[in-house]
Amino acid sequence: MDVLTNRFKAALRAGRQQIGLWCSLASPISTEIVAGSGFDWLLLDMEHSANDLRDIYGQLQAIMEGEAHAMVRVPSDEPITIKRILDTGAQSLMIPNIDDAEQARRAVAATRYAPRGVRGFSQAPRAARFGRIPDYHARCEDEIFVAVQIESRRALDNLEEIAGVEGVDGVFVGPGDLSTSLGYLGQQDHPEVVAIIEETVARITRTGKLAGILTANEDLARRYIAAGTRFTAIGSDMGVLARATEALAARFKG
Repeated sequence: MDVLTNRFKAALRAGRQQIGLWCSLASPISTEIVAGSGFDWLLLDMEHSANDLRDIYGQLQAIMEGEAHAMVRVPSDEPITIKRILDTGAQSLMIPNIDDAEQARRAVAATRYAPRGVRGFSQAPRAARFGRIPDYHARCEDEIFVAVQIESRRALDNLEEIAGVEGVDGVFVGPGDLSTSLGYLGQQDHPEVVAIIEETVARITRTGKLAGILTANEDLARRYIAAGTRFTAIGSDMGVLARATEALAARFKG
């Protein structure tokens, strides 16, 4: 595969489950470390972390030598932010809090050049390796993976319409906000929430789009994979660091 081929998207098209890790520490050092740990993809989070554009830029550089593919969760569906993240070289984006098909169409449009969308043109961004990929602008849209995140009761009501938007490649269930919207604040593992998520994954799959989710609960991760998730994040760098260091300290202080 050449540098422009989205390995994550190609693997999903080939039917291979993609296991990921959430990265919220906003550090190219920690991201470089986990990039060599065997995950298929890493989510660089800009919505609920200290990551800004420069942080993402540095982490994309840090990941280059590893096998893990970078997906960036932008803070919102704002087109300028999406444009700037694409110019850094990110090929896979997660757009949070998508509630209806029109919002999904706007999000997709931000990843496409005119006349298909509203992405601003830059002659030689890092994404084009500073002009060294001469056919970047002609090929890049086919290699972009757009995942929209459904996180509310309204999104569930509009799920099939959201998934049906051209250019939406994956639909990612956000269990934290979704469980809150359903009246189960902080109870992502509540049986009712789990049942709704499994049903939602099945609905996504029936539309022909790819379903994804994040859960640090290994039993739930396996259940959701069995239900049909295709890109599944099984924890976070922050959570792994916190739990592992707590366990290490407890072994000596207990």
